[in-house]
Amino acid sequence: MRYKVDLKRYMADCEANYARLLKLFPNLAEDSERLIGLQHGGDRVVMLSVLERTPYTSLVMLQQCRQETAVAAWLRLPQMRIRLYHDARVAEVVDFEGARSPRPRCDYPNGRMHQRDEKAQWNRFLAEWLSQCIKFGYCAEVQYEPAVD
Repeated sequence: MRYKVDLKRYMADCEANYARLLKLFPNLAEDSERLIGLQHGGDRVVMLSVLERTPYTSLVMLQQCRQETAVAAWLRLPQMRIRLYHDARVAEVVDFEGARSPRPRCDYPNGRMHQRDEKAQWNRFLAEWLSQCIKFGYCAEVQYEPAVD
């Protein structure tokens, strides 16, 4: 059976992610960074960093930060780049773990072994991550080192 993109669900996810990001980072237009501590699961911090601003879009890096005592150096922490389209009020993952965004529908198997709905999965993962930050997060004042691979 051929996979069909559920455009309605995909756009709903992107719209919801845009709203979640603005809830977590209300001063996105002025500030360049936001640290969010997570109470659930120990001392974890998520960093939102603005990489680029244009009149209609912003590019934001979302990554979990490493505290030397909390996370082993060999453990790769998740990070993704998100493009926010302010005129359409949607946010879309454009890069996950250094991999560029795949096509909305991929043939399977393929050279990079992306799932047929890989792009939608990235955006759903972002939705889960942002929801956890909203539910368990607090503004973190302490500076943490971003995870460098």
